[in-house]
Amino acid sequence: MKIGELASATGLSRDTLRFYEKRGLLLPRRRDNGYRDYPPEAVQWLCYLRSAQQLGFTLAEIEAGMPLLESPDASAAELREALRRKLADIDARIAALGTLRAELARELEAPGACPLRQ
Repeated sequence: MKIGELASATGLSRDTLRFYEKRGLLLPRRRDNGYRDYPPEAVQWLCYLRSAQQLGFTLAEIEAGMPLLESPDASAAELREALRRKLADIDARIAALGTLRAELARELEAPGACPLRQ
């Protein structure tokens, strides 16, 4: 499948597909004329990649987890553990934001012209 067809099938731009290719996340074959030729399973991989990004995974984390797709049934436990770690990370960030919010609220309630001056 050509890059335009893959872009249409996934809703991603050609630039995004080229970026993923440059990162090694998408591996097309090259035809004799130099055009990229993507296998049909590239659509499924890109849907997985976008879903993982929407769940908060970085491209580096996705790159590290790429082998998980080679055998989805065998790697289900590993994927669940990666999701648990991401959930714990999000919980920690939420807690840190709560602390930051409380500190900002205290600064706003403090008397004085400028809340950041001691």
